[in-house]
Amino acid sequence: MKPYLSIIIPYHNSSETIERLLLSITRSKNAPSYEIIVVDDGSTVSFRPPSRNPSGSRVKPGMTIRTIRLQRNMGPAVARNRGVEKAKGEFVVFLDSDVELFADTLANIGRIYQDDPDIVALTGVWVKEQKSHAFFPNFKALRDWSYWINERDKSGYYFLFSTRIASIKRSVFLRLGGFDETYPAPLVEDIELTYRIARRYAVIFAPSVRVRHEFESFWPIAKKYFLRAYYWTKLYQRRKKFDPVATTLQEAITTISGVGVVLFFFMIPISQIRQISLIGQIGLICFLLVHVFLIRKFLVFLYREKGMVFAIKGFFVGLVLYCFIFAGALLGRIH
Repeated sequence: MKPYLSIIIPYHNSSETIERLLLSITRSKNAPSYEIIVVDDGSTVSFRPPSRNPSGSRVKPGMTIRTIRLQRNMGPAVARNRGVEKAKGEFVVFLDSDVELFADTLANIGRIYQDDPDIVALTGVWVKEQKSHAFFPNFKALRDWSYWINERDKSGYYFLFSTRIASIKRSVFLRLGGFDETYPAPLVEDIELTYRIARRYAVIFAPSVRVRHEFESFWPIAKKYFLRAYYWTKLYQRRKKFDPVATTLQEAITTISGVGVVLFFFMIPISQIRQISLIGQIGLICFLLVHVFLIRKFLVFLYREKGMVFAIKGFFVGLVLYCFIFAGALLGRIH
């Protein structure tokens, strides 16, 4: 029987997390027919379909996992493309190997496509709850949730086709040429594909299509911000257009104002502030006021979720991240 959904999972030395993902798939309820394709992207230890889940019980009887093995690490863009080439479903579902599905995730994907045949692509959301009590993973989860839920442009025509959880009609994906394989790592291949999808179709945001994701610590995330800003700037130089996918004009201004605040607080000693001219003081204060105004929704959201101390700490951590984004964008502009 031909499956309705083909679930594509790139795998690279992530045996522990992918087992939790596979277990969550087996717990799906009322899901349309599906197949699972794991693309082993040149792992040092090859992927082996687990016979038991992390709790020790046997995996769901009859669950078949097709495995594609790449001889060397070629990046998630190549891995996902190879998976789609072998897929049999009408729609493909992209999942990162470190997420977990809710019991209704696959059912909701199927329902969206069946209720509206004009929809060809959708993107889901990762919930804001984290197992870790550490500050930064919770900050990042709330940052993303606020972006998707509280701050998104609800009139927008398309949204980021985020491969953490996204789906598209297989024939459309193949016709568009799939992910750009010149990106050797998870950089902006999802953004670039989103732009190509949006030339003809909408990418629907589906908040009922949910996954759980545990975020990393500060430095890996900061590096990703830097690299995505660098490569997105290259895309911007070709398109000359801000958008709700990666960076709106408001978000660009927010970044600049954040860097201005950092320069004010960390490059000018407090003892010298009085020596700055009145015009200079006004200008520096304006940076702070503009930045606070632009991130006000997020700060209020942090306060309501975690309290005042968390919100204040989030304000300063956010400033540091804006510096990484600005540095990446600046390098992309001049390099």
